[in-house]
Amino acid sequence: MNDCLFFGLNENPKLIKNEPNEIKKPIQFKFENENENENEKQIKQISSGDFSIIFLFENGKAIEHLNENYSKQKPEKIQIVENIQKVTVGYEDEAILTIERNVFAKGKNINPKNPKEFINISSLIEDSNDRIIQDIVSGRNTIYLLTSNQNAYGIGLNEDGQLGFDSITLFKTEKPILMMKNVSKIFSGNTSEHVFLLNSNQELFGCGNNIYGKLGLGESRKKEIKIQKLTKIQNIPKGKIIDIQCGHAYSIILIENENENPKRKLYSCGDYEFNGFGKKNKDTYEFTEIKSSLFENDDNILEISVGNAHTLILTSNSKLIGFGWNQYGQLGTGDTYNQLIPIQIELPKLRFNENIYNYHISCGLYKSFIYYSPFLSSFSNLEEDLIKLFERKEFCDISFKTKNGEIIKAHKLILKYRLNQNEIEIEKLQEIISNKSIKESNQIFEMIYSNRIINPILYSEIKEIINSNEKIEETIKRIYLNENENEKDFIIERKEKQYKFPKLILIMRSELYRGMFLSVTEDKSNKVTDYSELSNKSFQILEYWIYSNQIKDEIQITQEIIDEIEIGIDYFQLNQTNPNLFDLLINKFKN
Repeated sequence: MNDCLFFGLNENPKLIKNEPNEIKKPIQFKFENENENENEKQIKQISSGDFSIIFLFENGKAIEHLNENYSKQKPEKIQIVENIQKVTVGYEDEAILTIERNVFAKGKNINPKNPKEFINISSLIEDSNDRIIQDIVSGRNTIYLLTSNQNAYGIGLNEDGQLGFDSITLFKTEKPILMMKNVSKIFSGNTSEHVFLLNSNQELFGCGNNIYGKLGLGESRKKEIKIQKLTKIQNIPKGKIIDIQCGHAYSIILIENENENPKRKLYSCGDYEFNGFGKKNKDTYEFTEIKSSLFENDDNILEISVGNAHTLILTSNSKLIGFGWNQYGQLGTGDTYNQLIPIQIELPKLRFNENIYNYHISCGLYKSFIYYSPFLSSFSNLEEDLIKLFERKEFCDISFKTKNGEIIKAHKLILKYRLNQNEIEIEKLQEIISNKSIKESNQIFEMIYSNRIINPILYSEIKEIINSNEKIEETIKRIYLNENENEKDFIIERKEKQYKFPKLILIMRSELYRGMFLSVTEDKSNKVTDYSELSNKSFQILEYWIYSNQIKDEIQITQEIIDEIEIGIDYFQLNQTNPNLFDLLINKFKN
């Protein structure tokens, strides 16, 4: 059974039968009109718009739920041949990114002749060398594409200049048009007519509807309702931009500063009723910090999500915080009163309540979801994780030189498992990298580290030297579908007791990403005895970390425990692929 909670507008046909139209507190969501096997699929992502909701599962399939504006009365499977990697839903348009990096979309703004039919919009990009898509984002009536060459494209309506062009000259386009080059991220929202583009230098640009100042351009631009060309946003708070969420009348930005406490802070601009400040009759025209005691005490903001006019925030201390419009109960507070300032929302007991990192939030127009997805968290900060790994000089033990002489440091431990444990394959990789740019080289290492095909052209050059993934995928599928009950758990023997861990969790925790097995997980006996000498305290710490990637604050760390756990962790090579555990242990020991 999926862990998925729902609250807000329970529209017709109802998402949850035998429940009121307004669900004011989070309740368990189940898929209606689906067989038992379908119910047991693991949710990977939920995207919700006005006319539809798409549920994407880890197996690459998706179900679409259409509301009463359409004639269909039950969820239907989306018939796309390729495995689906990401879905995004706007007001009336939908887009799907596949494993082959193609984008299929439908809707009246995308395919007006047949709005219910998916078409391949990535194939419509004029430059045939720029058709490999790495990300998709929905605006209200616009879909944005980010290519592997870091170029941003848009398709759909441009009535507010949300494509970066004058709306009189270009009101609408039915093929993707180039908006900006050197783009690292695109941010918009399913109810917003504005968009933000972030370049590799952390410079932010925006265009589109600027009502209430939601583009953050400042007082001098507040009377300009339409910003019809990409404009650099000035006075952005210092730090790294982690995320931007766009609502109908406001925008929220999440910024990280490693040296501050808390290190992540929220800033917003736009409509005073919904931007989180609680200041009546005072819209905010620049990004300004949302201050609340709920964000103090070392809370780290993990995720933010914005619907039409409500915001949900998930923190590392298992807090769910919300503010904004609540007419349909979409804040989950138990009532329908709007909340002008952040408040904490009571959460029911979840399956792995302590492992909040594996939970995710998704706000639709007037509804909200909380769902458990252990796989999604593995990829949510891939770029950051890779940078951290590359920067860990003590763990980097092999160097590669690009064609322009730049040096990329890597980890021989990971290459050992990903390149057939063969020095000759490493030499071949050296040769391939020597002919590539720094950008192409980073993409190659990203594919090697993450097991994701983000650039099929480059992948074709390295696939011969990468360890075959067929056995890995077969094993994951067998465990995931519980086809072999004897291999579902991994057993750790300690003294006279046996401890069972779900094998999927150990697969994810024992290497950086789920696609990289260690040979220990293929042991036919599924038993490990190396932990037999660990003390109970050390084992409890290790067990808790395996599940949550955290160390409890109340646990007293000693050097003896560090030494003990290091022995056990070396067995799984955890210290090489995720150094955060040792950082936590050592920091707590020093304190």
